[in-house]
Amino acid sequence: MTGSAGFTPESERVTRQLRDEILDGVRQPGSRLVERELAESLGVSRLPVRDALKTLVAEGLVTPRPRSWAVVREFTPSDVADLDEVRGVLETLAFRLAAQRHTRAGLQRLRADLDRELEAARAGDAVRAHRAAADFHQTVISLAANELLSELEGVLRSRLRWLLGRHDDLMGIAEEHEALYQAIAERDVSRVESLVLHHLATSRTAVQGHFRQDNT
Repeated sequence: MTGSAGFTPESERVTRQLRDEILDGVRQPGSRLVERELAESLGVSRLPVRDALKTLVAEGLVTPRPRSWAVVREFTPSDVADLDEVRGVLETLAFRLAAQRHTRAGLQRLRADLDRELEAARAGDAVRAHRAAADFHQTVISLAANELLSELEGVLRSRLRWLLGRHDDLMGIAEEHEALYQAIAERDVSRVESLVLHHLATSRTAVQGHFRQDNT
């Protein structure tokens, strides 16, 4: 029996594509996700589409509807407030532990994430900048070296990536990440904690600005 190390199940491929399209803004909040239509456009059967939608519902990005369709979730101010509260606790701990526990190899990965974000921000490429910013935060979680924290972040990962995608000031956020990187590299825990609080406040302001724009 032979196997392929590079094989990716169709359901995973479909899930990844739909997740990226939602988080990159290709599929807008409230957009219909109909199994039959998605299967035809993606060139797959309805089963992997059905599995993908179940996964995205569990991740908090999709709202199910009766029978065989769903919609891209429309986050409310209350949803965002709840997420912001949890994110504040999770990321304050993660950045503090990363400053204390990071390895040289881990710091190199974080620098690579930051460099990709800076390059994309300078080019005005919002999709690449947002993805690199999400990678930066995820690498910080890994540097914290706390398995339970990693599990909790995994549950929230897609919603946190959605939140990071609300930033329009690409260079401003990249520069905040650069300051955080320097503080982590220097193991300056008190400075990391101060910078994280500022970073969270910036994110909160950006999300509130998006809601104001959407309601005008």
